[in-house]
Amino acid sequence: MAGRVWEIIQSDAFSRALGEHLRLSAWALLVAILIALPLAALVSQSPLASFLAINISNVGRAVPSLAILALALPFLGLGFRPSLLALTVLAIPPILINAAIGLREVPASVVESARGMGLSTGQILTRIRFPIAAPVIFAGLRTSAVQVVASATLATFIGGGGLGGLIVRGLQRNSPEYQLAGAIPVALLAISTELGFAALQRLATPKGLRISSRTRPA
Repeated sequence: MAGRVWEIIQSDAFSRALGEHLRLSAWALLVAILIALPLAALVSQSPLASFLAINISNVGRAVPSLAILALALPFLGLGFRPSLLALTVLAIPPILINAAIGLREVPASVVESARGMGLSTGQILTRIRFPIAAPVIFAGLRTSAVQVVASATLATFIGGGGLGGLIVRGLQRNSPEYQLAGAIPVALLAISTELGFAALQRLATPKGLRISSRTRPA
């Protein structure tokens, strides 16, 4: 069995499916970041707006991935676009929630000190609030990225391609080899994404915050 799985992984069909999976996941995460981070910066200015955004996002997280894909199908048909839309919708809530919370938790005294030094609202956001909130924001990115990589497997049901196609083919043919050739790379991609974003989260944490967390009493 292992030899057959390796043979499938070396095939052009696998390379094509892997490329589709990575492209779809990367685009969905990128679009979600471009939407969620500016929105988080906007709603973080108001406690009410933050409350509404966070709670609406939490409701969105409760919707199953396959349901989102099915909802996109009648409007955009089959293919890459509905898959991208569905995965983007799935990716936004963790990023938005964490970014909004992280920005809201920046101490008001730090913001006031920066304002007293003559920094504009935009400079405070980019130089003070985002760097301090970076660990929390990257935690949201990490969650979102892993969800997208795993859920992209379902895109095959609406013609989005990806590694899910190999799994479906294995089910149709009653072939464990095809199922494993699709499932194992997806699992490895999800684990790699988790570890990669965990490393980025650590790098994004300002040195002072890392030292503070290490020296804080248990």
